[in-house]
Amino acid sequence: MTHDSMAATVLAPRPATPDDAAEISRLRSAFVLTEPLDEKWLDVCRDQLTKRLGPGGDARAYVIDAPAGGLVACALGLIQPVLPAPRYPKGLAARIHAVATEPAHRRRGYARAVVSALLDGLTREGVTLFDLHAAEEAAPLYGQLGFTGSSALMRMTRLSEQPAAHAPVDDAAWLPPEEYAATVPKCTAFACVYFTDEDDRPLQLRSVYSPSHPWQLVGGVMDPGERPWETAVRECREETGLVLTIPPKLLATVHSLPGGGWPYSTIGLIFDGGQLTTDQIHSITLAPREHDEARVLPVEEWRALMPPRDFGRLNAMAQARRTGEAAYVGAGD
Repeated sequence: MTHDSMAATVLAPRPATPDDAAEISRLRSAFVLTEPLDEKWLDVCRDQLTKRLGPGGDARAYVIDAPAGGLVACALGLIQPVLPAPRYPKGLAARIHAVATEPAHRRRGYARAVVSALLDGLTREGVTLFDLHAAEEAAPLYGQLGFTGSSALMRMTRLSEQPAAHAPVDDAAWLPPEEYAATVPKCTAFACVYFTDEDDRPLQLRSVYSPSHPWQLVGGVMDPGERPWETAVRECREETGLVLTIPPKLLATVHSLPGGGWPYSTIGLIFDGGQLTTDQIHSITLAPREHDEARVLPVEEWRALMPPRDFGRLNAMAQARRTGEAAYVGAGD
């Protein structure tokens, strides 16, 4: 067999079948797209193209086989319906979606062969309107095949708010807000106020419902729609009768991981309530369903009355008050 006859055999394109979907997707990813696809997206393209190349599908392609297996070149077109007009009476158009040739086999006429075969095949099906997006180096070839440029042809990529059903869902995939919200950690938020007397002795309230955390700061869980400072002001009024009129000053942030029968993380903001006078402390009116005593003690004397982690938080707040630097207690659990 002569060199010319070998070239003629290799250059003969054939119609693609669903079995060629993986190779066409690979060539498109490697040599057409600006950024190659990862394995997940290659699988998506392969699966979709397998169906669209089958009976009743809208994809048409012509390929050239490599002697050692795989494909040397491909041209992929997608048929789309349009409203009929004299120049496209059957209302059929096609976009030349991907034309690719392996680098080692370029400049042998392969691209021209597969595109020409694709155009002929689509024409036989009644397609008369064609368009494509041509790279600068390929523009002369498409010009020779009959394509012309048009300043009226404009293009954009506009992603929908929801990914297509076939899109792979991974950490980078976009999700609607309500679906994304279901994937993120849930957290209970609370806000408290750190009060001391005029000798800087912390004020705490004794709980009637939590024997494991008997002494607590003034404060509680945020209600829906509340901001943390609003929670602190409300809880202070409900639990002590005191009305905060000072501006908010963050003293500490506390975070706890899920555990102890509670399925969510907990995050708390502790505000500095300043010093209370003896009269203010005596005026405290407790909510009997929550607390039965208000007490002030030097920091170190609280140690024996509290679990170690609770005392650690209290001590961090006292230090933050002394230094003026907000504390972060990241192991509140």
